[in-house]
Amino acid sequence: MSHKSNSLKQLALQKFKKNFWGVFSFYFIVLVGLVSVFAYVLAPDNSQYANQMHLSIHSKKPGFKVVMFSIPNQVEYNQTVFESIFFGNKNSGTEIPISEYSIDDDIIMYKEYAADGLEGTEKSISLSEFPKASIKNFIEERVFVLGTDKYGRDLLSRVLVGARISFFIGFVAVFISLIIGVFMGSIAGYFGGKIDALIMWIINVTWSIPTLLLVIAITLVLGKGFWQVFIAVGLTMWVEVARVVRGQIISVKEMQYVTAARALGFNDYRIITKHILPNIMAPVIVISAANFAGAILIESGLSFLGIGAQPPMASWGAMIKDHYNYIILGKPYLAVIPGLCIMSLVMAFMLIGNALRDALDVKN
Repeated sequence: MSHKSNSLKQLALQKFKKNFWGVFSFYFIVLVGLVSVFAYVLAPDNSQYANQMHLSIHSKKPGFKVVMFSIPNQVEYNQTVFESIFFGNKNSGTEIPISEYSIDDDIIMYKEYAADGLEGTEKSISLSEFPKASIKNFIEERVFVLGTDKYGRDLLSRVLVGARISFFIGFVAVFISLIIGVFMGSIAGYFGGKIDALIMWIINVTWSIPTLLLVIAITLVLGKGFWQVFIAVGLTMWVEVARVVRGQIISVKEMQYVTAARALGFNDYRIITKHILPNIMAPVIVISAANFAGAILIESGLSFLGIGAQPPMASWGAMIKDHYNYIILGKPYLAVIPGLCIMSLVMAFMLIGNALRDALDVKN
């Protein structure tokens, strides 16, 4: 039996490898996952939430260049390397876009950048404010690859850091939906009768409520925030898993291997977990991939409505909300770029779900 099981797994893996879009989507999702984890290492702006604002250079086009003058932070936070890599740098100094500067004795004179041909304000600062390193280490030309948003923040950095929410909400929401859905579906399908009727009533009531409204209601109860959205989305997606698991268990619970397990005296828990669930996981895996995509879209919708991840936290949905009116103001890329990110990640999960469906289909 073990040899046969391994052979079926190898056959499914071979079929999956032959699906170009499935393999491409898998590597794309892995890439987005790595970018999400190491976003602050890759982002040009590694401050917490990539939230360095420069109002004088707001809404600049991709490829915009400016000389950036960094003034060290006078308050030092005790931060480990681990915290700075995964949660951003709290010790980032104040960055000021400048058009020119000069050094006179112990004073550095600089002129702030001003757009539209305006003259920037001239200011000065003592060199004693800086460490003993060369002052030129704090002045560099900065290239904004994707431009800046309406607050003058680096759009590329915001996109990279915002990938975390859209990516990880899929895992958390699917994990919660699997725990609840598999448990409820298993009990309803295996025991049937009044238990099945009660659980199906709960499923139908939950199913009848529009998903977005249900998520909004749960979010209002739990409060606005990062983890609250994750939990709210997960609590609304379990019904699909429960219906699939229930239907699959009803179709297999009278098969010979289940009857043999009962005859051997195994308890119901072991029969469900050791014998039935391993044999019905193929459709559950496929629907989980679809739920990943659904969770990303729901979170984006919540952030667009302002009840998802809260500012200054970066989120693709919130970025669209902040800049959708720029579509008609000649700078559509501010909303299109995060929109394309959402579309590509959702498409990848849908394609990998289709590939898994084909690979796990024993009839083909």
